[in-house]
Amino acid sequence: MSSPTRSIICAALLVAVQGFSAPKAQAAYEPFIGEIMYVGFNFCPRGWAEANGQLLSIASNSALFSLLGTMYGGDGRTTFALPDLRGRVPVGAGQAPGLDPYSQGEKGGREELFLNSTQLPSHSHGLGNASVTLHANKQGGDTPTPEGKMLADGQRAAFYSDAPAVPEDKVALAADSASLSGNTDVTGNNQPVENLQPYLVVRACIATQGIFPSRS
Repeated sequence: MSSPTRSIICAALLVAVQGFSAPKAQAAYEPFIGEIMYVGFNFCPRGWAEANGQLLSIASNSALFSLLGTMYGGDGRTTFALPDLRGRVPVGAGQAPGLDPYSQGEKGGREELFLNSTQLPSHSHGLGNASVTLHANKQGGDTPTPEGKMLADGQRAAFYSDAPAVPEDKVALAADSASLSGNTDVTGNNQPVENLQPYLVVRACIATQGIFPSRS
C-alpha cells in the first residue's frame, strides 16, 4: 500500500474515532429539601427520612428546620418533628369552594366512629304484639269513677239485640280513657362503623438533603 493511500485511511479512522465520544453521565436527581415522595420498597434512600413523625435535631438539620419549623411538632429549641404520614392521606392546605378550611400540619379524621340518634335520618319503628296485664279483684264494684281504682266484679250488661236498627237522634257517648306506657325491645350491638376508603400501603419519605427551595 502506497504512503498516500495509508495516510488517507489513517485520517479517515481518526475522524471516525473522534465522532464517537464517550456517553455523558446522567446527572443524579436532586430533590428539594422537605420534598415528600412515596416509594414501593421498604426503606427510604440515603438523604431521605421516613415521614413517621420522628423528632430530629435542629442543630443537625438546620436547613430542613428552617422550612418546617414546629409545624409538625417538636419543642422548637433543640428538636422539630417530621410529618407523620403513617396510616394517613395527605390533604392540600387551604379552603376549596364548598369545603372546610385545612391548615398545614393539621390532623383529622377517624378510622371508625359511633353513630348517635342525631346522625340518623328520621324513621319510625313498627310495634308488634304486646301483652298487657290488668289488675282486678273479685269484690263488687262500688264506684263509677276509674281514677285510682281497680277493676271490680260486676254484672254483665245485656246491650245487644236482634231487632232491626231504628234511626234515632245522635247521642254523645262518653268513654273513659286509659294510657299505656312501655319500651320497645333493645337491639344492636353498639359496634363502631368503619370509616375507611379502599387503600394500598406504601412508604412515605421526606428529603433531608438536597436543594434549598426558593420562593418564586
